[in-house]
Amino acid sequence: MTISKFSKLFGALLLGACSTVALQAAAQDGENATLADALKSGEVGLNLRYRVEIVDQEDYDQDGINGDATASTLRTRLNWRSGSYNGFTSFLEMDDVTSVGNDNYNSTVNGKDNYPVVADPDGTEVNQAYIRYSGENSVITAGRQRINLDGQRFVGGVGWRQNEQTYDGVRYQYGSADSLQLDYSYVYNVNRIFGEDSAGAEFEGNIQLFHASYPVAENHKVSGFVYNLDLENFVENASRTYGVDYKGNFGPINANLSYARQGDTGDNTQNYSADYYLAEVGADLGPVTAKLGYEVLGSDNDVGFKTPLATLHKFQGFADQFLSTPDDGVEDLYISGAMEIAGGKLNMAYHNFDANKGSANYGHEWNVSYGHKLTEDISALVKYASYQADDHKLDTDKFWLMVTANF
Repeated sequence: MTISKFSKLFGALLLGACSTVALQAAAQDGENATLADALKSGEVGLNLRYRVEIVDQEDYDQDGINGDATASTLRTRLNWRSGSYNGFTSFLEMDDVTSVGNDNYNSTVNGKDNYPVVADPDGTEVNQAYIRYSGENSVITAGRQRINLDGQRFVGGVGWRQNEQTYDGVRYQYGSADSLQLDYSYVYNVNRIFGEDSAGAEFEGNIQLFHASYPVAENHKVSGFVYNLDLENFVENASRTYGVDYKGNFGPINANLSYARQGDTGDNTQNYSADYYLAEVGADLGPVTAKLGYEVLGSDNDVGFKTPLATLHKFQGFADQFLSTPDDGVEDLYISGAMEIAGGKLNMAYHNFDANKGSANYGHEWNVSYGHKLTEDISALVKYASYQADDHKLDTDKFWLMVTANF
């Protein structure tokens, strides 16, 4: 039995076990419990997300290669959360991604390699399945779960893609926002966005994620983290990362400073030690919230700083031209602004990309997005990215139209 199939079975067993606990608890309280009573004490949720993604790579004119792609997909997410008994709950969530109409795109598994990639493959999967214990100051979660640490720069769920990235393992969380917080996860399998039919469906191995934070003063927090990715497959991504992060507010000004150092571990034969830096400052300028940042993913021995578990679409431009760090590293100087317009939120950003080693200018990118809540349950988003290449990849334009409904 593969790890993925075992995880599905494990999730089903968890759900059944928690239902049994709920029934036994009701019986102990002297109630005439039935299975229906236990199920009614839980909550059912439905999320529908329809998206059209259009890719235009104008310079991608090669024999047999089409530079344009259009993906029309619907993600249907159904979940169920049990009632609580002595702090225990269980959760089960299923996702289905289906192409609707136009499927002229390379989903990475549909065989349409003559189109640009839109990594939203069709498929139905168990997205989450876990038992959780919530105590006075601690939370323990066992099973398939979502793990988002800090801003998801190193560990996240890649929630932008239709098939979310989730983690099989055990997570322990301690503390509260106004005191010391500890967060430790042992993960043996990462379910990536490419789906079960992909050769790159999973990261397997011994993955340990440790994050600690402490509010050193009001509106000022310092964090430290160690992420050890001892991967058994994709060993070129096996790494150990140590880092610190500071976030603080000075009235209308906020700042974020971060540093990390990364080296090879496990069976990775690459011998490197690369640095990561982030300096970011934001300000409320009347109706506009502005941000200026400089982020560096360094390089050593022709190996770039790696972030294989990150929610990469959030960083270095929406066009996704830096999902893997180039061998010479990358420096991203960016400025962004956001404001409320016509009941919705408009965001704009500009990125300039350079190599960390050498003098190459990779290119620059403009991003624009506008999100609007149409009703209490339905929202819409329009987004556009334009990447102009110099020394890295190709000129690429991307456009998205997305509607999300929650019930």
